Amino acid sequence: MTMGSDTPPLAGGDALRLQPLFQAMATPGLDPFAVACDEAARGTDAGLITHDVSSGQLRAALVLAPEEALETAVAALVACSVGFQNAMGELAPPETAVFLTWQGGILLNGASCGRLRVAADSVDPAHVPGWLVIGLEVRLTSPGDDEPGHFPDRTSLDAEGCGDVRPALLLESWARHSLVWLNGLQEGARDALFDAWHGLVDGIGGTIAVQDRGTPRAGLFEGLGPDFAMRLKTDAGEVSIPLVSLVESKERT
Repeated sequence: MTMGSDTPPLAGGDALRLQPLFQAMATPGLDPFAVACDEAARGTDAGLITHDVSSGQLRAALVLAPEEALETAVAALVACSVGFQNAMGELAPPETAVFLTWQGGILLNGASCGRLRVAADSVDPAHVPGWLVIGLEVRLTSPGDDEPGHFPDRTSLDAEGCGDVRPALLLESWARHSLVWLNGLQEGARDALFDAWHGLVDGIGGTIAVQDRGTPRAGLFEGLGPDFAMRLKTDAGEVSIPLVSLVESKERT
């Protein structure tokens, strides 16, 4: 996919400089994730990145066109999650600790700073989806009533000393690093992605509560399966929760 020279700017007038595989679409005041899903359903090409900066948040979404069943294609969520951590490692102060949760959460110095999410035109694991959308939400600043210590489990880039990280540069870096990992998936480097992600997933060895396709489960987070699944030890025994359970359905009715 080619990108025109009139790439829409982000907040502050910063023009996005994306690789030729990407095309940017500003969605001022609209949810980029919802817009990306709508555009994908209409048949837009892979590589579209929708984005918006408002209310102290950077929100963006990337449209992909998988060529494999959803149960394996959903690894794109992991690729883009590791890509975000790599982007922060490139732009944030070196003392900043960036980790991820299995469910797609972004942790900055131990507190929630945003999330990644995934949607497709079907949640059937065996179906080759017509499209896949990866969404990104990052809290840039905290609301006025978010006094330090008020919500110790929630933070922002600004609150963690990353206020100089410009949204345009973060989005560019996320796209660039995500593309590296996405290309690696196509070239059979799933093991390398697994190893990178395994070192970033928070909470392994602790108790956790998750949703498994609508069913709440709680137990000991024992680790990750080779297919990026969560291995959970519950009172009823060991459970493997597949990554595909995180896919949000955007099926057309």
